[in-house]
Amino acid sequence: MSYLPPGELDPDRGGRKPPSMNRIAIWVIAGGIGVYFVGTGLYGLLTS
Repeated sequence: MSYLPPGELDPDRGGRKPPSMNRIAIWVIAGGIGVYFVGTGLYGLLTS
């Protein structure tokens, strides 16, 4: 017995969907924050 609706159990017939613009924006923002933290960390290590 499954708790998912029947449509969720069938394999996707149309292939993969491209990511939405909101998801792309979140990944770009999170990537930018990550690059900022790595950059400031490396700068702090190199200047100390």
